[in-house]
Amino acid sequence: MGSSKIMTRHAPQVITFSGIDGAGKTTQIDCIFTQLVHQGYRVARVSFWDDVAFMSKIRAGVSLTTLRKQPASPGHAALRNDKNVRTWYLTLVRTVFYLFDTLRLRTVVSQLRAQGHDFVIFDRYLYDQLVQISSRSWLTQAYIRLLLRLAPKPDFAFVLDALPEEAFTRKPEYSLDFMYGYRRAFLGLSIFVPQLIVIGPSTADHVGRLILQSLSEGLDVFVKAPAVG
Repeated sequence: MGSSKIMTRHAPQVITFSGIDGAGKTTQIDCIFTQLVHQGYRVARVSFWDDVAFMSKIRAGVSLTTLRKQPASPGHAALRNDKNVRTWYLTLVRTVFYLFDTLRLRTVVSQLRAQGHDFVIFDRYLYDQLVQISSRSWLTQAYIRLLLRLAPKPDFAFVLDALPEEAFTRKPEYSLDFMYGYRRAFLGLSIFVPQLIVIGPSTADHVGRLILQSLSEGLDVFVKAPAVG
């Protein structure tokens, strides 16, 4: 994606990256952030958990205290034991926090839109919260749709897909069984969010090219560099 001039929009373009742990979100965010800044755009980078989530530090502390890691097995490190736990009472607690997260997200996005950025890039988004809730019942489906109506809609919402085995190799924090279900939950989000852009498993370079291609095709702020050869 090249440009010969900068064309600024009045409202920033909101780009979000979601996906299972180890899918390569940080790598791709680093690349697109660097690319946009190099072209002269004003870019804000936001971590959903650190900058948006309600009482995130307290929630993280409670999770570490009450949901301890699974014991390590021979040849394997201890696995995390937090978001893979889905008891009814934890689901209830999460639904309350996720509502607060969504309301805070509205405020954060509104503030960012008023700060003169050209782009706002989110490392994770509300979608990464919703996959923690089973969508099998009509009640949870209604809850998910409520939060999606309340949340600001990104201009580009990427889900980086990855094979669980490869993601686990890069980031061995949760069991493979959980990673398979986690991946299915992300892919199933398309039922609720048809505009999700799912990037299939591939090399980091190829995924990056697909992301840049999606942005270039979807935005008139970019002036593509002339083809060579």
